[in-house]
Amino acid sequence: MRWGVLSTANIGVKQVIPAMQLGEWSEVTAIASRDLTRARQVARELGIERAYGSYDELLADNDIEAIYNPLPNHLHVPWTIKAAEAGKHVLCEKPIGLNASEAEQLIAARDHTGVRIQEAFMVRTHPRWLKVRELINSGRIGELRVIIGFFSYFNRDPEHVRNQPDGGGGGLLDIGCYPITLSRFIFNTEPLRVVGMLENDHEMGIDRLTSAMLEYPNGQATFTCSTQLAHYQRMQFFGTQGRIEVPIPFNAPAQEPTRIFLNDISDMAGLKTETIEIPACNQYTVQGDRFSQAIRENTPQPVPLEDAVKNMRVIDAIFQSARDQTWQKLG
Repeated sequence: MRWGVLSTANIGVKQVIPAMQLGEWSEVTAIASRDLTRARQVARELGIERAYGSYDELLADNDIEAIYNPLPNHLHVPWTIKAAEAGKHVLCEKPIGLNASEAEQLIAARDHTGVRIQEAFMVRTHPRWLKVRELINSGRIGELRVIIGFFSYFNRDPEHVRNQPDGGGGGLLDIGCYPITLSRFIFNTEPLRVVGMLENDHEMGIDRLTSAMLEYPNGQATFTCSTQLAHYQRMQFFGTQGRIEVPIPFNAPAQEPTRIFLNDISDMAGLKTETIEIPACNQYTVQGDRFSQAIRENTPQPVPLEDAVKNMRVIDAIFQSARDQTWQKLG
């Protein structure tokens, strides 16, 4: 699959593009920036064949089959629609939009144009998360009842796009979306209702500390995310007969095996932890290849676009709950 990249954003230049270049099903052929000099520089550094000085020029390239969209959050939907209208399949960075209503526009664009559109939740195709889901579904920890997540980093730069409200900045959209999508993925259903608490940075106008509880038909999920705490991330899963812990769940290292910690019901102190190792892989390589392969072979894509809309509905409900200080029902 011949890919073009909209923008020279760090996530693309430093992580996703080099990873996709290692793929069996993906070839990054072109990159665009509003600054042609910058586009040419990145193209030289990464060995990309073509560089464009505008996004429209890239979309007009008939040789490009698919677009990776790592633009700021508020530009995800408009440029994904433009790419779809140009006949390109699109892998769009998370969150796929600023809200569910925006995301629903992409379903209309997909249905009208016939292209594939997917939210770039690389965790959903990582072999470790597929293994966690397999372990839980097979009953290794009994009946899953509780999921707990935590994700934080520290960034108070007012010029950074993650701290700009007009660009869709803030903790919930940036990183809270991860424990939400994973709890939905592991419970394999949608939450019935949610409640959220937000602490805003009054200087920058973004949520810097957010916690939420999601009530599912068969259990509960809670998480906290922050853009102004020490860097840390963890996911834990508690069942009637044991528990699973996943270290570095979101930014999984690419050059070394990842791990899953498994304990049975009797091992409160963690003295008999079973460690399951997953061979090293780059989650961005896997993500790009699985999407490209689905397009080439005309098979279902790993993360349907409808799933992205459902994730945004949960995010919307958490924002609304924090404003109203009450539970919000979904569905």
